[in-house]
Amino acid sequence: MIETVWLDKKTIAGLSARTGNKAPDMGKIIGGLWKRLFEEGVISDIQNRSNDRIIGLYSDYESDVSGEYDITVGCEIDKEENLPEGLVVKTIPAGSYARFVAQGDDVQAVSKLWQEIWSLPLDRTYTGDFEEYYTGPDGMPKEAHIYVAVK
Repeated sequence: MIETVWLDKKTIAGLSARTGNKAPDMGKIIGGLWKRLFEEGVISDIQNRSNDRIIGLYSDYESDVSGEYDITVGCEIDKEENLPEGLVVKTIPAGSYARFVAQGDDVQAVSKLWQEIWSLPLDRTYTGDFEEYYTGPDGMPKEAHIYVAVK
């Protein structure tokens, strides 16, 4: 059974790039954003954070999962003030989302779960899907929840 939840609007600040699931360099692009977020300390420079979770947002879809989309990695914020230069602000719209929990905290666990999600008969809206990472005491992700916008 697929769990569906209603979420309020979220405002995200982070690093962004354009890619697609069929792009040969998709993994490099997405991985590069995550690397910059943590290794270059971008995440620690974001003020006005709403919580300690990390977000990976897929938005501005060209059509469906076969087209291009924006990937934004960052965190939820309360206000758009005092953000470091070079960050983008995106909105996750309020709405219904199918919610999934990745077993494990690594890239393979999240990737495997996305493969399973893509095979499900979800009535997707493509308004914005996201991964929400819950962090441990060391500030690194320990569990991922994936939210897919549905009708």
